[in-house]
Amino acid sequence: MKTAIITGGTSGIGLATAKIFLAENFNCVLVGRSEEKFLKIKSELRGNFKFISADVGKVLDCEKVLQKTLEFFGGANVLVNSAGIYFDGAITSVTEKDFDAIFQSNVKGTFFMSKVFVEELAKTHGAIVNIASDAGLRGNYFCAAYAASKGAVIAFTKSLALELASFPVRVNCVAPGDILTPLTENQLKISGESISDLAKFYPLGRIGKAAEVAEAIYFLASEKSNFITGEILKVDGGLAC
Repeated sequence: MKTAIITGGTSGIGLATAKIFLAENFNCVLVGRSEEKFLKIKSELRGNFKFISADVGKVLDCEKVLQKTLEFFGGANVLVNSAGIYFDGAITSVTEKDFDAIFQSNVKGTFFMSKVFVEELAKTHGAIVNIASDAGLRGNYFCAAYAASKGAVIAFTKSLALELASFPVRVNCVAPGDILTPLTENQLKISGESISDLAKFYPLGRIGKAAEVAEAIYFLASEKSNFITGEILKVDGGLAC
């Protein structure tokens, strides 16, 4: 049985992704900072899974995830780097603490989770799927730090795809637009906007669902995309057309 490691696996896109991999008979390792959050969603999961409490922005925690994954399941086939944080605001409002937090989670976490799992993924000719954003492709108003972090994930994906192609380990990236997740709901509460306010910007007339992004992630991790690497797959309802 194959094994998928999913960071940010206890909510939003990460949780939706875990459900799809479990339905496809994968072992799943859900990685998150809050065991309490995992216990709240545990009953939603069906299949063979484990939870590891870790902060992927810390290298020692990334190494712990590898060690425990090997203890639980003996190997790794897929790594999904879904953990990340978001906040917006003018550049004049961004503190050094804010900047460091967003890059530690979004960039450092993605980089070092990939680094520690490379050798195991090489053994299985596995796949890495990173989660970026439309903001990383085209920039968005009042989220310069977030957009910069996701632009870094895109550049990292392309570079790592070249570096690992000879193993082969495929490395791809999904760049979602606005997706209905707890993160987005919290953002709307802060901004005072509604879902319909966001939807009007999308050619398809709505924002996305977490399961729709998860399907794209699964495709890029599966054998159906064996000749795809270094790709940035937009899941954005036509926003960046």
